[in-house]
Amino acid sequence: MLGDKWICDRTPTERFPNYTRANAGEVLANPCTPLGWTFGWENGLVLGCRDGFVGFGVFDADEYGSPPETFGLFGGYFYNSLTQARLMGVRMPGASPEAIDQAYFDARPDVPVYKAEPWHDSERHAAKLGETMGIVLGCDFYQPIEDQKTETIALRDGRPDLSRASNDELVARARRVQPMLIALFDSHVWASLGASFGPGIVTATCTELGRAADAVVLLSSIGGVDSAEIAVDLWAMSRRVRASDSLTAAFDAGLADVAGLIVGSYLADQIEAFVRKHGSRGPDEWDAGADSYETNPGLIYAQLDAMRQQGDHADPTAASARNHVERERIAAEIRDALAGNDEALGMFGVGLHSADVWQAARERCKTNNIRGLHEVRMCFDELGRRMTTAGHLARAKQIYMLLDDEVEAYLADPGSFTDTLATREVDFAELGTLEPPFIVDKVCPPLSSWVRRADLTVEPVSAGDVLAGAACAPGIVSGIARILSRPDDPSALEPGDILITDHTDPSWTPLFLVAGGVITNVGSFGSHASIVSRELGIPCVASIADATRRIPDGAMITIDGSTGHVTIDRL
Repeated sequence: MLGDKWICDRTPTERFPNYTRANAGEVLANPCTPLGWTFGWENGLVLGCRDGFVGFGVFDADEYGSPPETFGLFGGYFYNSLTQARLMGVRMPGASPEAIDQAYFDARPDVPVYKAEPWHDSERHAAKLGETMGIVLGCDFYQPIEDQKTETIALRDGRPDLSRASNDELVARARRVQPMLIALFDSHVWASLGASFGPGIVTATCTELGRAADAVVLLSSIGGVDSAEIAVDLWAMSRRVRASDSLTAAFDAGLADVAGLIVGSYLADQIEAFVRKHGSRGPDEWDAGADSYETNPGLIYAQLDAMRQQGDHADPTAASARNHVERERIAAEIRDALAGNDEALGMFGVGLHSADVWQAARERCKTNNIRGLHEVRMCFDELGRRMTTAGHLARAKQIYMLLDDEVEAYLADPGSFTDTLATREVDFAELGTLEPPFIVDKVCPPLSSWVRRADLTVEPVSAGDVLAGAACAPGIVSGIARILSRPDDPSALEPGDILITDHTDPSWTPLFLVAGGVITNVGSFGSHASIVSRELGIPCVASIADATRRIPDGAMITIDGSTGHVTIDRL
């Protein structure tokens, strides 16, 4: 029976008392598996987050607890630490905790007000952060991220035949990846924090000139966004399906037999190359226990099925080119408006260049991290299949109900864990039915008090309502609202519909090319949906609270990605 605290949950401390689900849902939307959290996060990514914040200049290592309080986990759900983020605002020259809240977290009345503590102020950290800002604004690329791209591709290319590895060898390979995860997330901190400086400068400049909406356009179509390549590559395959009578007939007949029909077709090589390049990506990809394009190719076929119905006008390359022309036009106007003010003109140029560099770096770094996690996934998936065949597990995915410190004992005597893992699996499924509190303030409420998602009620919208969110990708578009909870069943999404979901990760990207626009419940200017929408040339509005519950499926709506407004035209 599920208790009041999950087996790998954390407990807030006095130094790090406040946590939020804001921007956490796009990392892990659902509860994280015990092995995914303890193996991939506690002993990998969490340590890298600590190292990143220390290297960036925000913290000293000993200011964190043990394990480092970089993130929270409550009810199996991932949380961002308000204290960790706000210290950036306290210690960064010219910043503030309130500015950090506005940049990274959704505006909610239940967010606790920042409370200063004596240990927060630090002139030494302020000096270090000033140096870091100079590095971030002055570089053309961040070399560790480029090196790690090469390293993680080599890790994938060097994967041995896992079916021939012993159980001990599978675990040993996964453990060799853990130190790499630390280094990868260290870089991810630099990319995530660095990506805030340039957009801040550009937005401030445009606002000062009375052209705030133009900032969204200026930060679009930057090029080199790895996550967008998923959509571009699938788009090319969807054109081949659309142009082939035999493949069109195969998809029209249903997805059950599509995989077999594609084998031997001219599309097979493209799919193989796609899996090789993007196979690590998928829903909840930060959890090693989740599926990916490689472990569940059905996701590829489902998204191809949706994309093939879209007309050629949605070509992402053409849309990006159009937006790039508009971006350059507005940039020229801004420069003209700043003529004679050399300081402001120079700062605008620096901000625009930095925004391009670090937005692309952020998505590349994320790709590197996921590529590393995927190699852990492939090892434990193989182990899970073997234990299922041997009768120790009912399903291969039960292997992810282990904790990291149980892995070696499990290898020694897997039968002794059979009942425990089966019980944990039932409890884990129960976590997925609960709605996590948006804020954890000092004490996490016991799980017995959490509301079930099925029992949630919200105030529905009315025709004529205008909802205000975050302006994330420019453009105005009207279409039918389509509420989707997962990217692996997009059958309800028709070309031109407005995709509404809680959040997105790269596995959603191909559906952006089917949709006319995107709305998310949570997120900000720097969230995945925002960056990729700007790159692919479709309007996006984030942070419309409870949009998936308040806006009925099938409503006619209009979104303005430059202002962040969503208008309910007809119910």
